[in-house]
Amino acid sequence: QVQLVESGGGLVQAGGSLRLSCVASGSISSINTMGWYRQPPGKQRELVASITRGGITGYADSVKGRFTISRDNAKNTVYLQMNSLKPEDTAVYYCNVNVAVINYWGQGTQVTVSS
Repeated sequence: QVQLVESGGGLVQAGGSLRLSCVASGSISSINTMGWYRQPPGKQRELVASITRGGITGYADSVKGRFTISRDNAKNTVYLQMNSLKPEDTAVYYCNVNVAVINYWGQGTQVTVSS
C-alpha cells in the first residue's frame, strides 16, 4: 500500500501564489509518473500537471505558464507551484502517483481563490 499526504492548500486572493506538496510513503519500490488533478465544484476531476520519473512535464492548457510541477525522487515528493492564481483555479486538488502500474490518490486539499 501507498499513502499520500497533501499539504499547502488554502485561501488566496486572485493573483496570489500557493505551493502544494504531496509526500508518498509505504510500499514504494519505484514511483513512475506523479501528478496533480483538480475537481472544481460541480465539475469532473481534470489533470492539471504531471511529471515522469525522468522529469518530463506536461500541463493543462489552462495552467501553462502559471503552474510548475516538480519532484524530489529521494523524498518521494511532488510539488505544484501555483502563481497568478485565478478564481477559476478554485478546486479540490488531488495528488496522484503511479507505482507498479497502480494509481494512488491523496485525500485532496482545497484551494480557494477569491476575486
